[in-house]
Amino acid sequence: MLTTLKRATVALACLSALGATAAHAGEVKIGALFPFSGGMALLGDESFRGVELAVDERNAAGGINGDKIVLVKADAVDANQAVGEARRLTSVENVQAIFGSYASSVSTAATQVTELAGVPYFELGAVADSITDRGFKYLYRSNATAKNFAQSSLEAVTKVIAPQLKVDPKTLRIAIIAEDGPYGSMVSGFQKEDAKRLGLNVVQVLPYSAKAVDLSSLILRLKGANADIVLQTSYQNDSILFMKQAAQAGFKPKAVVGAGGGYSLTDTAKALGNLMNGAYDVDFPQISINEKGAPGLAQFTADYQKRFGTPPRSGHSLVNYVGAKAFLDALAAAKSTDKDKIRAAVLAYGKPAGSTAAGWGFRFAQNGQNELATTNVMQWQNGKLVTVYPENVANAQPVAAH
Repeated sequence: MLTTLKRATVALACLSALGATAAHAGEVKIGALFPFSGGMALLGDESFRGVELAVDERNAAGGINGDKIVLVKADAVDANQAVGEARRLTSVENVQAIFGSYASSVSTAATQVTELAGVPYFELGAVADSITDRGFKYLYRSNATAKNFAQSSLEAVTKVIAPQLKVDPKTLRIAIIAEDGPYGSMVSGFQKEDAKRLGLNVVQVLPYSAKAVDLSSLILRLKGANADIVLQTSYQNDSILFMKQAAQAGFKPKAVVGAGGGYSLTDTAKALGNLMNGAYDVDFPQISINEKGAPGLAQFTADYQKRFGTPPRSGHSLVNYVGAKAFLDALAAAKSTDKDKIRAAVLAYGKPAGSTAAGWGFRFAQNGQNELATTNVMQWQNGKLVTVYPENVANAQPVAAH
């Protein structure tokens, strides 16, 4: 009797173990490490939505070589959390790759962990050039970098704003203000270099904390310098704070140019109302680009609306979707979870410019950077963000700030 009972117990245990194995068979676990709480939560979540749409689309088409993709979320609001969550994903969750991370500080910290663990990290939105300048072998980035943002912001001055004002760009007094984290420091540093190269007149370079609750002294310095153009690299809260306090102080520059971040968000425009009209945004491609140069954009927008019940809140979802799709293609082409086979597949992956929903192409350098990612110049007009440069993706003409 006892022997029979023991055999039955052993048999049940074996069946249970087999069932557990079966439940996990045919799955590819991929981490999704973004700031889901704190000050960067809105754009972190918007970025993740793009990843979700790419994964849903891939799973509906059979997953990765028949295996279903399962996303494992990880909330990282700063470098310390990024390290902890990257360790959890790689050593506890045993993910086979990680998508991230929107914020450069989060990406920089998390990728130090994943590189040591030999887990491929696919960066879809962080812009600091230093991320891919560390000699890491298993880190790849689909999006444009801070240097691209800086170059485009100066192009906004020389190719869009100065012609619109009918003045020589060298006569304009330019002020550069930026949050003092990796994102702002990197973009503003490149802006200063590029302005010098172009012979433009920079009258102020002012860093500040993204957590600041008062920028009035900074605005007084800009006012005192008679700045015509303000280039701001910022997140949402500091974008809103600057625009509101500038209006309160009666500071009305001829143009304000944001470098992505808060300037790309419809929620920022809603919070500022008419104050936002006329402001420029140099950023990742948005859904307002000309669809002729962005095949698949209309389908992405429709899928987003269906899934989330609202239009995309910024272009971050679009570029995360486009980047995630490319990396999922590469994972499928690798036909393996081996990190070196995945590296070979990513470096071999290619798409021509103008062939994706963001208008990007894909060509990865040895450091993992996509060399065909671009930024566009946009402007807020009547509460909507429209693209004004370059001409091949523009769907509106620039207008003077109110």
